[in-house]
Amino acid sequence: MSSTQVYKVYIKASPQKIWDAITTPEWTSRYGYRGANHMELRPGGAFRGMSNEGMIAAGAPELGVDGEIVEVEAPFRLVQTWRMLMDPNHVPEGFTRLTYELKEGKDGVTSLTVTHEIGDEAGLAEMLAGELEDVGAGGGWPWILSDLKSLLETGVAMTD
Repeated sequence: MSSTQVYKVYIKASPQKIWDAITTPEWTSRYGYRGANHMELRPGGAFRGMSNEGMIAAGAPELGVDGEIVEVEAPFRLVQTWRMLMDPNHVPEGFTRLTYELKEGKDGVTSLTVTHEIGDEAGLAEMLAGELEDVGAGGGWPWILSDLKSLLETGVAMTD
């Protein structure tokens, strides 16, 4: 059974500010798992998601996730491939497809929809959904998007 996860969050920020927070290492290192993401924002460009210092100290590789940019329509749509490298059990699963869509609404509120087409791997789907948080795998997309919203709206991430 193929899995697709869709998450939607409303953030009181402009599409450009959210876009910058998603696509620049200066921002991506401040929320979620706090690993700097490096993107060559052009079709065929590289995506490299770095592990944070704590992950590396716990044995994770420096490069935590990788992929390729498929489509860029700044600041409203980004499509990329995405492959988990932190856990060697997930590497053979190959690349998944990740889409960010931003829509400007009223009163300075933008909707951000994240669609992650995962495929058939149930373990990866559970991890990305945050269902393995109690065993140390983190809160997945719900955690990342909640932290992004907190940071952009208040200037402060949920935790240090």
